Amino acid sequence: MNALDGIRILDLSRVLAGPWCTQTLADLGADVVKVERPPGPSHPGGDDTRGWGPPFLKGRDGTDTAEAAYYLGANRNKRSITCDIAQPEGQALIRELAAKADVFVENYKVGDMARYGLDFASLHAINPKLVYCSITGFGQTGPYKDRAGYDYAIQGMGGLMSVTGERDDLPGGGPQKVGVAVADLFTGLYATVAIQAALRHAERTGEGQHIDMALLDTQVAMLANLGANYLVRGREEGKVPGRAGNAHVNIVPYQVFEVAPDAQGQPQHIILAVGNDSQFAKFCEVAGRPELAADERFARNQNRVRHRAVLVPLLEAIMKTRGKTDWLTALEAAKVPGGPINNLAEVFADPQVQQRGMVQTWQHPLADAVDLVASPLKLSATPVRSDLPPPLLGEHTAEVLGDWLALAPERLSELRARGIV
Repeated sequence: MNALDGIRILDLSRVLAGPWCTQTLADLGADVVKVERPPGPSHPGGDDTRGWGPPFLKGRDGTDTAEAAYYLGANRNKRSITCDIAQPEGQALIRELAAKADVFVENYKVGDMARYGLDFASLHAINPKLVYCSITGFGQTGPYKDRAGYDYAIQGMGGLMSVTGERDDLPGGGPQKVGVAVADLFTGLYATVAIQAALRHAERTGEGQHIDMALLDTQVAMLANLGANYLVRGREEGKVPGRAGNAHVNIVPYQVFEVAPDAQGQPQHIILAVGNDSQFAKFCEVAGRPELAADERFARNQNRVRHRAVLVPLLEAIMKTRGKTDWLTALEAAKVPGGPINNLAEVFADPQVQQRGMVQTWQHPLADAVDLVASPLKLSATPVRSDLPPPLLGEHTAEVLGDWLALAPERLSELRARGIV
């Protein structure tokens, strides 16, 4: 049994924020039906990310398939149907499916769904209990609502790139985006939370609702302590948080340090993440410099932050006296937080990552033993499901229309013949 068994989700989203949301709901047991564009003379059909490669999944014959790794990473445990919502017959079919659904997810531009008769008001009239989630760059209201929103631009507009990257006064300083599309991913996760809350409300009251998720809203919320720093004191004092490289603006020492080079003379680095005064005292013992913890300038974190420019150069010199393994072993023994900086090969070879089952092997229609990153959700009574690999385009059209609508084979054949599905 899965936590969301029996929940039907009609997913008209594509690329990342929406699919990331519905993949999580699918992992939890929901029946997620991914609605995709049929192939046509000017379009290969389907979610755009199917073609966002290389790399592509290698088929059993050793050649590339049409399934990009990007797509595979965001669409497990779903079923795929094709439906041309630009045609009235396709719109009518989606309305039939929406009448049977618990959740409807879309990430079209503001107003597009209304043009198709698939907006919240239209579907609410058909199914008053429906939870309808719209995901856009800027939301359904405001002066930017009609703009297209992309993660990269949102990271810039939403302040993240102003606080990410090396300090402007150091080599390599300047705006830097995060290595993955975090605005998309966080929006997908916030949408997942909102949908489950709305489902709870619908169960109690029979009332559905419209969830308005915006990437920019999420990015602003993600500023977390930096946003709070600015609003609580920075705005009043004219201090705007900036880039701090690998350092933390509120905690010292909490950054990357270079340590002694390896046997081949290559530079090595570790993370030192001292979170409180007790840990700093333990670190000083490990470093053989207990007097630093007794120094009034460094004894408390607030003073270490104020005297960062004095303390950090002292620590940089100390850290270079010992090698990576020596430091990490000593810090772990003293319960001082720290760690290596792993590349992805090292991540997936890590025994902790392996023991936690963060790589999952799937049987795919086009290939055997496809390894993908697993869900991080670990539920003792209702574990996540792992029965449906990322679907081929339209793989489940007949199956879903039969399950949800008891569609007659004759009507399905007619819809296929007319290019509706």
